[in-house]
Amino acid sequence: MSPQCCIITIGDELLMGQTIDTNSAWLATQLNTLGIRVRHRVAVGDVANDIREALDTALEWANLVILTGGLGPTADDITKPLLCDYFGGQLIQNNEVLNHVTDFFTRRGRPMLERNRAQAMVPDVCDVLFNNVGTAPGMLFKKGIQWIVSFPGVPFEMKFLFTKRLLPLLKQQWPVAPLLHRHVLTAGEGESFMAERLVNFEAQLPSGIKLAYLPDLSLVKLRLSAEAHLENDLEHAFSTLKDLVAPILVYEGEFKPEQALHTLFTAHGISLSLAESCTGGQIAARLTEVKGASAYFKGAFVPYATSSKHDVVGVPTAVLETHSAVSAETAEALAQLTQQQFESDFALSVTGYLEEGDHDNAVWIGLCNGNRVMSKKITVPYDREKNTQMVVNTATTMLYKWVNRTYNPK
Repeated sequence: MSPQCCIITIGDELLMGQTIDTNSAWLATQLNTLGIRVRHRVAVGDVANDIREALDTALEWANLVILTGGLGPTADDITKPLLCDYFGGQLIQNNEVLNHVTDFFTRRGRPMLERNRAQAMVPDVCDVLFNNVGTAPGMLFKKGIQWIVSFPGVPFEMKFLFTKRLLPLLKQQWPVAPLLHRHVLTAGEGESFMAERLVNFEAQLPSGIKLAYLPDLSLVKLRLSAEAHLENDLEHAFSTLKDLVAPILVYEGEFKPEQALHTLFTAHGISLSLAESCTGGQIAARLTEVKGASAYFKGAFVPYATSSKHDVVGVPTAVLETHSAVSAETAEALAQLTQQQFESDFALSVTGYLEEGDHDNAVWIGLCNGNRVMSKKITVPYDREKNTQMVVNTATTMLYKWVNRTYNPK
């Protein structure tokens, strides 16, 4: 039986929407790779009774409870004294933590306040998880076979403590086989149509294998999951799934555009340049998240103003005046001229309107590879933020498919 986990995130800022909870998503991903099932994710404010209630509820069924947040030096950081009381302990000074905190402030040339010194006070009923990258240590409490772990809410500190301190202990405590997953990415068909396409397939899946639909803007990812002993059945089901979605399949596996394009372009020794109007450089930012992107990515124009499309990239005035800045002709000219100026093998361009009510909410995507040029119009029906992400998703997916088919024709 897989261990059951509850993640509790603490902080008023989470409930107000001022801070997005990325901690629980990251933790859930890491725990899944260990075969530990996250059954509940709970967010509570900086209220002692609410934290207690969340703990009481989780400990009715969970083997592992992970809390993040509330361990800093400010008045609303109440998790440590609460947990000390909850497990019947007393706060004592940990000299290793105190030395670390003292050194932390000394090296930065800053005075250490009493509230900073208090970071070294820890419950005597916990195992201290030493925090090399911050001042607040993690804490591990054990209640019979149940583990309760408390981490700071700062993401990079939480990730350090999980990876370097807790992970080795979890592997010893629960050496279970991880869940297996298989993914495919599709484009061009919505979630409801996809479900209709796969209704018979889903009904015939063996017990223990689950199909999940993970829609994104303009894309639908499909995930098959199974426990390790069902690997053969999973592979057979995955093969069938790929056949059923073949006309709209983009990528087999976990698709991260920045990584997939990096792998594809570097494998074939080819290069890319961009001209981003309405997306303002967000595609370029995405691609350069991968170390070594300069091996294939030559650079980008961001000709946001119509005049820049002519003055910077060189789109003829006649094209802009006759067809407008948002047109197939302009998108294709941007792609062609960008490819020429950067001397790249491929070029991608985007130009369009992202606001509701702006003309017909149209965005044109252009692609160029030598003498081959194409463009595609998409309609963006959401708010500006979602529309931008939809364009980034569609453009990078379209580029991947075009390049992949160029070098791997079927």
